[in-house]
Amino acid sequence: MLNIFKKNPKVDNQKRVIFDKKNILVIGGAGFIGSNLIEYLLEKNKVICIDNFVTGKFENIEILTQFPDFAFIKHDMSEKIDLESMSELDKFRIQFQGIQDVIYLACPTSYKDLSKFSVETIDANSIALKNALDLAVKYKAKFLFASSSAIYGNAEDVTEPIIESYYGKTDHLEPRAPYNEGKRFAEMMVKTYHEKFNLDISIARIFSTYGPKMILGDGRMIPDFINNAMENRDIVINGDENSVSSFCYVDDLIDGLLKLIDSPVFEPINLGHPDEINIKHVAETIIQIMGSNSKIVFQDDFENFQRKLFPNINKAKETLSWMPMTPLVNGLKTTIEHFQREKVKLSPFNNK
Repeated sequence: MLNIFKKNPKVDNQKRVIFDKKNILVIGGAGFIGSNLIEYLLEKNKVICIDNFVTGKFENIEILTQFPDFAFIKHDMSEKIDLESMSELDKFRIQFQGIQDVIYLACPTSYKDLSKFSVETIDANSIALKNALDLAVKYKAKFLFASSSAIYGNAEDVTEPIIESYYGKTDHLEPRAPYNEGKRFAEMMVKTYHEKFNLDISIARIFSTYGPKMILGDGRMIPDFINNAMENRDIVINGDENSVSSFCYVDDLIDGLLKLIDSPVFEPINLGHPDEINIKHVAETIIQIMGSNSKIVFQDDFENFQRKLFPNINKAKETLSWMPMTPLVNGLKTTIEHFQREKVKLSPFNNK
C-alpha cells in the first residue's frame, strides 16, 4: 500500500450549492490547459475565468463566451479582486452561494527565452497565488494548484520514473529558477494554507502535456513540429535519434485534474504519461499524418535545456483510478486538426 496523507475529514465546510450548479473560478483559464479544462467544466458547472493574457489568448475562450454559465474577467491576480462587486458576475450570485472550487493554472513560462516572462512568473508563483488562496479561504472553496514536474529539477541522480517523494535538485540561481523554484515555493504556500486554514487542497505535478490551443513559437516540441510540418520546413530535434520524452494528451490530464480535486488526497500527485516515446517517432508520425515534405534534423540541446523526466503514476492509479488512455496518434491527429483550422482563420485570403 502507498503511504498517502489524506485530507482532514473535518474539511467539509464549503458553502452549500444553493442554486442549480457549482460556481468554479479558473485562474489562468485562457491558457492551453485552462481553456480545455473549462470546456469540460461547463457541462455541469458555472465558470468564472480570470486571465491577464500574458501567455493566454482570448481566442482560446472566445467560443465559451456564448455560454450563459461562463464569464471572463481580464485581471492580473497580483492585484486583489472583489468578485462580488462586479456586475458582470451578478448571474453567479456569489454573495449568496460563494465559490465552490478555485483552480489555479496561472503561470507563464517561455521554454527557450527564459527571461521573457521571468518577473511575471515570480508574481504568479507568489503574490498572485496568495491572492487566489485568500479567495479560497474566504469562500471555503476547494483549491487545486497546477504544479509541475519542473520542481524535480534535472534529477541527474535518478534513472527510474520520478516518484513524488523525490525532493528534487534545482539551482535557485539558474535562468529557469523563476519557474522551477517558483513552483516549489508555490507548493509550500498551498500546503501552508491547508495547515493554517484547514483549506481543502489538491496539488497536481503536471508532466509534458500536448493538445489543441498550445502556444506556438515558445519552443514546445509538438507545436513546433506541427508548425514546421505545415510549412514543409525541417523539423529540428534537440538531441539524437535515441532521444525520448513523455507525452500526455490534454484530455487525459484534465480527467486526472477533475478526479484529483474531488479526491481526499492533499499530497502532490504526478499526472503525466509514464511511457518513454522516441521523439524521432513523434516527428515521423506528424509528417505522415500531414503528408508533409519536412525533413528531420538533429542538433545539440539548447542552453539551459531541461532534462525530460518520466512520471511514476502509481499514486494516481491507486488513489484516483487514473491513467492516460489516448493513443499518441489519436492525440496528434486532433492537435494537428486544431492548428490547421487556426492557420485557415489567420490566412489573409480568409479575411477578405
